[in-house]
Amino acid sequence: MTELTTGETVDDPFIDPVAMEEDPEELFPGDRGVLDPAVRRVLVRLLQRRFLLADRHREDWAVLVEHQPLLESRLNDVFVRLVVDHERGVAYKEQVRSDDRDVPILLRDEPYSRAETLVLVHLRTVYQREVTAGESSAHVDVEEVEQTVLTYFSESDGDTARRQRWIRNALARLRGDGIVEEESEGRYRISPLVEIVLSAERLRALGEWLRTRPSAEQAEEGPGPVPDETTDPDADEDDGSAS
Repeated sequence: MTELTTGETVDDPFIDPVAMEEDPEELFPGDRGVLDPAVRRVLVRLLQRRFLLADRHREDWAVLVEHQPLLESRLNDVFVRLVVDHERGVAYKEQVRSDDRDVPILLRDEPYSRAETLVLVHLRTVYQREVTAGESSAHVDVEEVEQTVLTYFSESDGDTARRQRWIRNALARLRGDGIVEEESEGRYRISPLVEIVLSAERLRALGEWLRTRPSAEQAEEGPGPVPDETTDPDADEDDGSAS
């Protein structure tokens, strides 16, 4: 307040100065962000990665759980939905789409390749079988995966070595996504994440397709890729992708 000569007082039109040390911390010159550094990092990782996993990214997961509404808000601002499955310990993003509104698309829809989809079908089938049998976890060997998936290709896809390379590259990508974990050389544990990537309905549809098509036709047409919304611009080449 400012005191006038008449003894009256009026509101001071000036804002009280704030000590420099109390200013919000800038992470870089010109920074106007308001999120804590740890929250910013998790926000970026959610945009970078297909999945954020509780058991593989423990520190990021703790920040996500603590600040979930805030992260949801920031992603919603760019028309992206955050999905957090606390039971399975996985978080992922979905592009918001609307027929009624003009929604700009941020995430690129980059589906799994034919080889990756066929490997996923086998992994999902094994996981469902083992869980139904009461097993606490499901495992596969690379030789078992190759033996099954190779039957879906034909001679026109190249020699066996080339097809095996496609399958091993598919396993490498799925390992990177957290869908399988290599516990020892050539031995993989299947993550519950496979249920999210390949729903039971989609598995039934693909399984029916594989049962009703001869092997040569499967190899030529492919069963159709599994959608994968991601901002990652990198894509494998020569991986058996369906055209």
